[in-house]
Amino acid sequence: MKTHLALLRGINVSGHNMIKMDDLKTLLDRMGFQNVRTYIQSGNVFVDSEEEHGATVGFKIKQEIFKEWGYDVPIIVITKEDLEACLNNNPYLKEKEADTKKLYFTFISKELNESSIHDLKMSQVKPDEAVIDKSRIYVKYAVGAGKTRFDQKYIEKKLNVTATMRNWNTVTKLLEMYNEV
Repeated sequence: MKTHLALLRGINVSGHNMIKMDDLKTLLDRMGFQNVRTYIQSGNVFVDSEEEHGATVGFKIKQEIFKEWGYDVPIIVITKEDLEACLNNNPYLKEKEADTKKLYFTFISKELNESSIHDLKMSQVKPDEAVIDKSRIYVKYAVGAGKTRFDQKYIEKKLNVTATMRNWNTVTKLLEMYNEV
């Protein structure tokens, strides 16, 4: 059995794509996943499966959500190692007086190389900052996530990827939950 963390993008945001976590849990149980656990309403779901590949798990969940609710929900499945890397390799934590309230993580659907940072055209979103680390982007907002153009839609458009963002507190809690397994 392998534990997978599926990050669903764009559910329960501003009244769109509303899915109750209890209903999602019931659907995933019905699909045969085991030990289904959710965290907050924004679509963080742990499942245990015989399936080794996260992409396959994500695809199956995406299909069932579409069948059940008619929502085309992008899903990125990440590992415990992805979460650990977020917290251990974040370059903004090395700064004196790092403000974790302004640190976010963008999980993307494919690995990028470091030169992809040029495609983000960061000069258009200054003073926000970002660093690419394979299939993660470390983001540091100057003011906050609610007051910027540098969001997942911007990232998806510039890099031609699927992306979903989580804040510092969520990633920290998700890693705690992974460690409880």
